[in-house]
Amino acid sequence: MDEKYIIIIVVLFIMALAIIKSTKKDAHIELNKLVEYLGGKTNIISTEVNLSRFKVTLNNVELVNKEAIQKLGAKGIVEIDNTLKIILGPESKQLKKYIDDLK
Repeated sequence: MDEKYIIIIVVLFIMALAIIKSTKKDAHIELNKLVEYLGGKTNIISTEVNLSRFKVTLNNVELVNKEAIQKLGAKGIVEIDNTLKIILGPESKQLKKYIDDLK
């Protein structure tokens, strides 16, 4: 009897881990996509973070795929000249660090 319960518990544990892993976003892949949607790392001049807003100054704003950035979870994008202010939430700091490490 005890072996059956142990097997059931192990199977449920493995299933729970699989569900958690499948629902958790791979942040590294998402950040790579976001840099790509910003026109690539060579298009990025500078970055700043202010609370949930990620501010990025670009060489060429026309290279940006705004729709794709919003599909990744941006709450809004404001374009002023060659600068974008993207409302990302807590991921803003992580994105800035990732881009700084790329350069």
